[in-house]
Amino acid sequence: MNRFDRVTAILIQLQARRKVSGGALAEQFGVSLRTIYRDLRTLEEAGVPLLGEPGIGYSLAEGYRLPPVMFTREEATALLTAEKLAAHLTDAPTAQLSSAAMDKVRAVLRRPDRDHLDQLTPHIQVLGPRHPAGHPPAYQQLVAAIAMRRVVHLRYQAAENQAPTTRDIEPISLWLSRQWHVVAYCRLRQTIRNFRLDRILGLEVKTEVFAARPDLLQQHWAAEASRRPRERVVLRFQPAALLPALVQHLHDTKHQYGWAHEQRLPDGQLEMTLFIGELPYLAAWLLPYAGGLTIVEPAALAAPLRALAQQAHDFFCRPK
Repeated sequence: MNRFDRVTAILIQLQARRKVSGGALAEQFGVSLRTIYRDLRTLEEAGVPLLGEPGIGYSLAEGYRLPPVMFTREEATALLTAEKLAAHLTDAPTAQLSSAAMDKVRAVLRRPDRDHLDQLTPHIQVLGPRHPAGHPPAYQQLVAAIAMRRVVHLRYQAAENQAPTTRDIEPISLWLSRQWHVVAYCRLRQTIRNFRLDRILGLEVKTEVFAARPDLLQQHWAAEASRRPRERVVLRFQPAALLPALVQHLHDTKHQYGWAHEQRLPDGQLEMTLFIGELPYLAAWLLPYAGGLTIVEPAALAAPLRALAQQAHDFFCRPK
């Protein structure tokens, strides 16, 4: 990055944040702190009103703004990808907001870059269902509730064989694994809990504002890590004994099951090491590889595999 581009990028950072430290800018742009100070003086000499607080950082004088900087083609393409992801991985209101924001990006692009996006759009796809049918648009409402610290009233289906419950929660954080979850303080259970968004049958953001619990989220993740220690699992697969589609599926999905590393053995077997919290969860993934799978460790993994295989046998081979 040349000096002009770096000074422009620093100005964008100052407009985007309340405070920016010199050290953070130096780390971001890969230059010395002295270089950052020289760039900041350049901005001051150009008439940019900078305010500095020792030990805290720099900010722009209140009310000072420059017109938006033009997006590059690469930045616009990255935002197009984000729009596609939002359309499939969030909810309908968030997808609509993302689309509206992208329209504003297109409006300020140069015509060649606009044409580039139009040509590229059909070539970027996110597969899978957009939004579960019959479920409320929970994501955007929970984002708003977290930002405003509003209590949320839920009607929640904890599991398929349980009756739905109603409860008030104090939402703290959203996270995505295979499903979206909200971490919240549950007033019904008087503790912090995870709630899957696809199991929310109804929700209402209430006007009540809850008190901040600044350490609760960190405590929750620490407790989760200690409650679910990961167990080392070593497996050997014989690719020649498996259908090619199963071999491909193995590599496509292994990262969801704690994959750590793998090696090809002299006899052609693939030895794979994983770290997983629950062996029955891993067993459900491994069952299709029967006939081409050897469990090296732990021996306890064989039990849930046998139970699943027996269940499948009893169901599909029962007398007619």
